Amino acid sequence: MGKFITLTGSDGQYYFNLIASNGQVILSSEAYLSDAARDNGINAVQANIFDSIRFERKISKNGHYYFVMKAPNGEIIGTSEMYISEAGRDNGIESVKNNARDAVVEIA
Repeated sequence: MGKFITLTGSDGQYYFNLIASNGQVILSSEAYLSDAARDNGINAVQANIFDSIRFERKISKNGHYYFVMKAPNGEIIGTSEMYISEAGRDNGIESVKNNARDAVVEIA
């Protein structure tokens, strides 16, 4: 089972990371202006994991693979780490789906 770790950045904004059961960060949030907005972001991840269209597959300028997860309104909720293969990226998406479902929220 995964977990969401909530953070407050040095910029005063609020963030979360989704951590897989193996301890690896699999999704990092965008910046939020309040902890309530960040919590809504966490809820959006959990509410949208079953909708594959929410995962946008991308390739970076240096040829690495990654994905972004988007809310129904098109806003980015979070971004993955970089992967060296398409298969790795696609496994990362499945990991988000599997780990976010029952993830607990921890305050860092």
